[in-house]
Amino acid sequence: MRHCASRASIPASLLGLLVCAGAAMTAPASGRAQILLTQDEALRLAFPPPTEIQRSTAFLTEEQVQQARSLAGEDVEVKERVVTYYVGVRDGRAVGVAYFDVHRVRTLPEVVMFVLSPDERIERIEILRFQEPPEYRAPAGWLDQFEGRPLDENLSVKRGIVNITGATLTARAVTRAARRVLALHRVIDPLGSREARGKP
Repeated sequence: MRHCASRASIPASLLGLLVCAGAAMTAPASGRAQILLTQDEALRLAFPPPTEIQRSTAFLTEEQVQQARSLAGEDVEVKERVVTYYVGVRDGRAVGVAYFDVHRVRTLPEVVMFVLSPDERIERIEILRFQEPPEYRAPAGWLDQFEGRPLDENLSVKRGIVNITGATLTARAVTRAARRVLALHRVIDPLGSREARGKP
């Protein structure tokens, strides 16, 4: 796996239609699309100044993609080979890593930012864009239940994640995205924490 890093500032005009892999997903035009945050706005919520944001790209081997699929679970699609992520650095120390995931809810996509802590737990979730009817968007209170969760069997609508009444597809889409991001993060190990601890 190769990594490419950049400290260039992030243009506010970018919406962040980047899957964890950084691949763009073309969505049909819709008058009901909700653009809630730009990529730059979301990153600044996660890493406010004076935290520096470092953009990096990892290039995964097929073996690493397969490993991520195994970690994410059989009902989670993982096909990313190029993964873009953003590391927040403050006082010379990494404080978190942000990923952007694009996935379909029912027939239309949403863009979600996941911020992971150095100990591989979900620290923050922000919805940047939602193109399904607004009543199906996950409310902030529901998203709060992901805070502090690692990648384990309880990160599932069937187990530790409460469903959204009337918006089951949204609940499943966000939960699967969380598992995908955590799995890719573990494989990439952008902070070198697992390697330092001697964990696979």
